[in-house]
Amino acid sequence: MQFSPTNGDFTFVSSTEAEELSGTISAPDIKLNIGGESAKDPYATTFLRQRGYGWLLEVEEEDNEETKPLLEELDIDLKDIYYKIRCVLMPMPSLGYNRQVVRDNPDFWGPLAVVLLFSMISIYGQFRVVSWIITIWIFGSLTIFLLARVLGGEVSFGQVLGVIGYSLLPLIVIAPLLLVIGGFEVVSTLIKLFGVFWAAYSAASLLVGDEFKTKKPLLIYPIFLLYIYFLSLYTGV
Repeated sequence: MQFSPTNGDFTFVSSTEAEELSGTISAPDIKLNIGGESAKDPYATTFLRQRGYGWLLEVEEEDNEETKPLLEELDIDLKDIYYKIRCVLMPMPSLGYNRQVVRDNPDFWGPLAVVLLFSMISIYGQFRVVSWIITIWIFGSLTIFLLARVLGGEVSFGQVLGVIGYSLLPLIVIAPLLLVIGGFEVVSTLIKLFGVFWAAYSAASLLVGDEFKTKKPLLIYPIFLLYIYFLSLYTGV
């Protein structure tokens, strides 16, 4: 038997029959086109899929959804927050503000920003009270909420949390005055009382509705005490 391959040709000689067989083997050229051309070449597509590389032929669809602004994604309305701040700082009905929007349309980011601002002011010599102020805001609001529900009020915890948070603004307003006239004890005390009454009135006028009837003082008093405690965290008194 004789076998001598040359350039893809072979020759086979049998010693018994002395017949010579010859032939040629030609391998087909395989071209792999990845991407859009694969659809035009079914052989290449089949070749890749049979060997587990079909994922190379997949084309990711572009996400056509419009990306929303960050403020919209976080549900932050700066105009709404600014309007609520004005409603709290100017609680007099004669000014014509629709103050009920602070209660009826509660938000989280506005009150949180006010509480954080009050905490930053309180850092002055008392860094440890920052986390405590946020804790008192949450659990103090929870106490007011539970008391309001017991007394027959129809408010949600989110509404109470927002109103109590926004109503810290009067205490922030009087903070610079206390720094300036801190040496005058009588004037300083009057400003503190004014700030506490201002904050308590802003909160109570929104939370204490007509449904409480004769029970209004039972809810106004703890709100007043809550803001006294907030002020004490700032002044240390």
